[in-house]
Amino acid sequence: MKRREFVKQTAVTAGAVVLGGSGLSSFTGNYTKKITILHTNDVHSHIDPFGPEDGRNANKGGVARRATIIENVRKENPNTLLLDAGDIFQGTPYFNFYGGELEFKLMSMLKYDVATIGNHDFDNGIEGLHAQLPYAGFKFVSANYDFSNTVMDTFVKPYEIIIKDGVKIGIFGLGIALEGLVMKDLYKETKYLDPIEIAQDMTSKLKNEEKCDLVICLSHLGYDYKKEPNKVGDISLAKATEDIDLIIGGHTHTFLKEPTIVQNRKDKEVMVNQVGCFGLYLGRIDFYFDHKKSKVSKASTISV
Repeated sequence: MKRREFVKQTAVTAGAVVLGGSGLSSFTGNYTKKITILHTNDVHSHIDPFGPEDGRNANKGGVARRATIIENVRKENPNTLLLDAGDIFQGTPYFNFYGGELEFKLMSMLKYDVATIGNHDFDNGIEGLHAQLPYAGFKFVSANYDFSNTVMDTFVKPYEIIIKDGVKIGIFGLGIALEGLVMKDLYKETKYLDPIEIAQDMTSKLKNEEKCDLVICLSHLGYDYKKEPNKVGDISLAKATEDIDLIIGGHTHTFLKEPTIVQNRKDKEVMVNQVGCFGLYLGRIDFYFDHKKSKVSKASTISV
């Protein structure tokens, strides 16, 4: 269960992590279905690659390069999902000029499946976010933002279910507390609900009622808050809940060379991953399923 390997690939940092009680050697033969999860977070309106003078990020990133990588992965495995953990907006003049229209159009062209909402996605106000939704050809999920008294009501669901090759995947979203982080007049009557309580509601519904084979949380809570023990991050969320298989994080711009493995409250393993910011990296998690829907996984981080 705790065995790990480090897999070297060209231009890819890859950590192989075993979940579900089976070894990596049994990927072939016993495991007949493969679901690939690609993910980004905190892209912050970075459309172009960094320039040659931009220090350690020189000549890295950019939507065009990400598109090429995503296309190649989909050719390798058509059963691929593309997800984003929030803070799509704010960070370059593209957002100041177009207000998020370009970001959503490009994400739609890349065929993102599901995204959650970060605090900076309110930077043009909740009305500004709502105004850009016609350009988003993908779904938004947020279970702990109650939008019922806002213009976003009915436009954001708590979760989405996607079926790939007979594998049922439940995806729900969680956002960080907006009070003190975002001006009240920007998020209006949006209500913040306790992420741990909501996560338990979501996982119970997705696992027990909807019978999902894979449960993913798109989180914009932040990775970990060791100096603020009362603040919920992805690590404390994983420890306090059950039935989440993968937490894809954002907000803290944390770059993980390989996912963190956390024991949940039932002493089962949860994978937590986050790939920095600005579209410099693309996370990849491959889940392999056998005929009983038992699963193992392999994770990698792709430099864009």
